[in-house]
Amino acid sequence: MELCHKWGIPHSQFRGHGDGTWTSLDRRKALAYAHYLKQVCPSCGTRAEEWDEALGGDEDAYRAVTHRCIGCQLIADKQKTVPDGDEGHGVKVLLIPASVHAALQFQHTH
Repeated sequence: MELCHKWGIPHSQFRGHGDGTWTSLDRRKALAYAHYLKQVCPSCGTRAEEWDEALGGDEDAYRAVTHRCIGCQLIADKQKTVPDGDEGHGVKVLLIPASVHAALQFQHTH
């Protein structure tokens, strides 16, 4: 359903059935998925009922772990070099593949 939601297509079409027309079942599935998404915490991605034992959940359902993303680390390091004030306004830090960077560097020098 996540891909159907993202692409805006009925579930039956995703499964290779029908002509792309939204059936009653497709609409019910889409509405149920939208309802589900409203219950998901935008920060941690869990739902309250997953934690609530009265609703069949478990307060130990998840464990907090750490993960280092090297890409995010590189972005954070580069952001420290962006000047404060007017000089830094509008400056964005992003990742590009090393091969693209090399090609851009070559283009600027030739």
